[in-house]
Amino acid sequence: MAEVGIGMGSNLGDKAQLLQDALYIIGNKPFENIRVSQIVETEPWGFSSGNTFYNLVVVAETTLSPEAVLAELLSIENSLGRQRKTGGYSDRTIDLDVLFYGSACIRNDHLEVPHPRLHLRRFVLEPLQEILPFWVHPESGKKVSELLDACIDRPLLGKVML
Repeated sequence: MAEVGIGMGSNLGDKAQLLQDALYIIGNKPFENIRVSQIVETEPWGFSSGNTFYNLVVVAETTLSPEAVLAELLSIENSLGRQRKTGGYSDRTIDLDVLFYGSACIRNDHLEVPHPRLHLRRFVLEPLQEILPFWVHPESGKKVSELLDACIDRPLLGKVML
């Protein structure tokens, strides 16, 4: 079993429901010991939009390979109406990212783990700190708390209560 981190976000439609739907689907896939952070609200990252994001982090154990995890996440996105666009970031119904896969470091045309911008994103680091505070970045060797201390990303808008 490998421990996998998944970043989830939505800024179109019923954001809370889309996150809940994605979590439900993940719960019916080969993932075990699923831990889920609180939902945080954030401004869009890397583009401008009038729609804020709801984000959360999931940590689970799986027997799936990293590539199979990615395939499952892309399938979930597709089932929840995600239409990928080329040319940068944009509004989306759901976004699921592989944040890490154990201590693996993978860089290929389809998958990069740990996620190459994980350390830059407060909306990933704060929820990750909540559910896996002793996680260590396999490339930098820094604990999530150290990454969070060094993160210059703007503050979160708040936590979402459902």
